[in-house]
Amino acid sequence: MTEIQLSCAFATAADSPEHIQVAEELGYRRAWLYDVPQQGPDVWLALALAAQRTTRIGLGPGVLVPSLRHPMVNATQTLSLQAMAPGRVAVAFGTGFSGRAAMGAKPLPWAFMGRYITAYQGLLRGETVEWEEARMRLLPPEPDAAGLPPVPPILVAALGPKGAACARAVGADGIFAVGAPPAAAAEHRWVALLVGGTVLDPDEDPTGPRVQEAAGPTWAITYHFPYTLGGPVALNDVPGGRAWVDVVERTPAPDRHHAVHQGHLVRLTDADRAAWDAGGAALLTGTTLTGSPAHVGAAVAGLAERGVTEIVFQPSGPDVRRELTAFRDAVRATVPA
Repeated sequence: MTEIQLSCAFATAADSPEHIQVAEELGYRRAWLYDVPQQGPDVWLALALAAQRTTRIGLGPGVLVPSLRHPMVNATQTLSLQAMAPGRVAVAFGTGFSGRAAMGAKPLPWAFMGRYITAYQGLLRGETVEWEEARMRLLPPEPDAAGLPPVPPILVAALGPKGAACARAVGADGIFAVGAPPAAAAEHRWVALLVGGTVLDPDEDPTGPRVQEAAGPTWAITYHFPYTLGGPVALNDVPGGRAWVDVVERTPAPDRHHAVHQGHLVRLTDADRAAWDAGGAALLTGTTLTGSPAHVGAAVAGLAERGVTEIVFQPSGPDVRRELTAFRDAVRATVPA
């Protein structure tokens, strides 16, 4: 059976460093933090605090949204984290679903992504690069490019052919996907897949309150993502979709994106709970990794056979240690690591 690395991810929050420390204690390979500034602290600051509390676990932003920072800023922040956690840093880039949509903006064009990542890589290599019609490079006190650490592994959130082409163009080390492995997975030796859900206790009701809080934030993407891309019509045939839309569209149109993304991947909103109660709960086991330990372990094994090399689990709910422990145990019982 194909081996797979077990990693985790968190929506960046004040307690993220503590949760990453728990993940290290439990044997997780890497911890990713989301770059969504409107929902929590700066991702680089949280990663630096996590570096101070850990010694082994890999650390990285997953995914950086290029429009939020000048490439020089992300380059210097990368160097700072590498100094604090040498050999443990990886960086992922994406076009910005929640990182931009929650601010009323569209995802970034892939052409821009390619130019940005190329400039970022060049800066970290000590090269002079052009950005915004200006030439720039790192200016350390000792101007010796040979003294710079190696450029960390770079992943690109490539879910379609344009993203896959960008990943190839910038020489990405792998891809960072969400939900299911994309077609481009076969092209890469490193495929990180973000999943959420919860491992059920024996005879536990999969629609009960604990499960709702632990797996609900991931399940809610079923409504957040289609609505953002296609509006209310995209949810016409989704169980609970009409109830979700009815609550969201109480917010005036200019600010409706705030109602869609409030609590995204962190907690359920009134709209999410309305969808759950209106039949959406039936979608939980089909849209998240939720089930018995044997079910979750078998699902991860199946993803490994489809080319996933790193499963990235996002725990939710009030008991993060419980979620991380149960998921680890379910995977280890089935999949070699």
